[in-house]
Amino acid sequence: MNTKTKLVNVTVALLLLGVSASARAEGAPKANAAAAAARADIGKTLGFVPQFFLKFPEEVLPGAWEEMKTLQLNPATALPGRSKELIGLAVAAQIPCRYCIVAHTEFAKLNGATETELGEAVAMAAITRHWSTFLNGIQTDEPKFRAEIAKIVANVKQASASKAPAGKPIAVVDGQTALAEVTQMLGYAPEFLTRFPSVARAGAWRQMRDVQLSPATALSGKTKELMGLAVASQVPCRFCIIAHTEFAKLNGATDAEITEAIAMASLTRDLSTLLNGMQVDEPQFRKDVDRLVKGATAAAKKEHTASR
Repeated sequence: MNTKTKLVNVTVALLLLGVSASARAEGAPKANAAAAAARADIGKTLGFVPQFFLKFPEEVLPGAWEEMKTLQLNPATALPGRSKELIGLAVAAQIPCRYCIVAHTEFAKLNGATETELGEAVAMAAITRHWSTFLNGIQTDEPKFRAEIAKIVANVKQASASKAPAGKPIAVVDGQTALAEVTQMLGYAPEFLTRFPSVARAGAWRQMRDVQLSPATALSGKTKELMGLAVASQVPCRFCIIAHTEFAKLNGATDAEITEAIAMASLTRDLSTLLNGMQVDEPQFRKDVDRLVKGATAAAKKEHTASR
């Protein structure tokens, strides 16, 4: 390379550095102003600015806060606050994210969730991850799986419309009796259950039957399937997304509820990444969550008293 070429390259590099520095200088005040506005709105909305928001990069804070405020904290969404927080807990439990587990647990309680509902949300997350692992590990054929899910949905609809008496209860004690009950409940035994190791099939099936498929749980079928979908969306597991979407619809979920469940999964993963990556102080985070809960509780009591 000759001297003239070197000078040209150096000049171009300096010009590019100058343009980059100028762009940063021009963009910085706008970013700072937007972040300052976001912090002011956080303080106005929550009563104070939690420490973790102060750790977020200023460029990401305005958007992150606006999404949290308009989705998670918004009382006018298709999903109620309790369902959104339980979905957040289910997603957080299997990331896993200690910050999000703490926050969504306390916020779910604030929205009226019981200990039983909290446990069922975590159990649904575990079941979804369980079957995601198996379905992907055995290299399930997607078109065939879609057809099987469609067949299950059709069978359940037909059985619901039928006035035929329920079949005789089956005692599930091993792999074969598990398949017998599966066939009785779903109309047939799908491949992913027939391929599951026979020695462990009874326990795997009973988990699914007693939590996900049971109408006697504290959580509704719709809520459980939306939790499964939220977890599946960010694993991600295409098979579980297909199944939980169809089962959520079967349980009456609307398109708005389905997309909000997925959005809550997105938001939980987003905030989990920021909280962990920025190494937010956990004891202080817990204190902030406690302060948020106490503030919301006091505000609700004050509003209730004023309305009487």
